[in-house]
Amino acid sequence: MTCEDLRTLLDFHYWARDRMLDALEALTPEQFTRDLGSSFRSVRDTVAHIYGAEWVWHQRWRGASPAALLPADQFADVATIRRAWIGHERHVRALVDELGDAGVGRIMPYTLFSGVSSASPFWQMLQHVVNHASYHRGQVTTMLRQLGAPPAKSCDMIAFYRERGG
Repeated sequence: MTCEDLRTLLDFHYWARDRMLDALEALTPEQFTRDLGSSFRSVRDTVAHIYGAEWVWHQRWRGASPAALLPADQFADVATIRRAWIGHERHVRALVDELGDAGVGRIMPYTLFSGVSSASPFWQMLQHVVNHASYHRGQVTTMLRQLGAPPAKSCDMIAFYRERGG
C-alpha cells in the first residue's frame, strides 16, 4: 500500500460523501431527524456516526484516544455537518501527506472505547474508515427510500473510477 493508493481511497471516500450529502440537502429538518428504527435512529444520526467515526480514528492517529463519538445533535442540519467534515478532510489528507510512503505501514497504538489497548498499521485503519463509511452510506440510501426521497447518485467505487477516467 502506498501513499498514492491511500490518496485514491480518500478521493473516493470524499467524492461519495459529497454525493450522499448532496442528496440529503432535499430533506426537511423533520425528515433529517426522523426516527426510522435503523442502526442509528435517523439519517442525521447515521451521517453523524460516519463523520464521528472518522474523527475518532483521526484523533487516534494523532495520539489521542477519545472515549466516545461526537454527539449527533451537534449537527442541526446538512450544512453544519458538511462544514465540519470538509474542514476535517484537510486534516486527514495532511496526515497522509505527512506520513508519506514510509509511514503508511507504521503501527499506531490506540485505546478503544472499552478501554482496551490496540495497535494497527495506519493503512489498515484508513481502509477501515473508508469501508465503514461505505457500509453506512448504504444504510442512508435505504433510509432515503423509506422517506420517499431520491437516493444519492451512485456511490459505487467503479462509478468513481469511471467518472475519474481511470
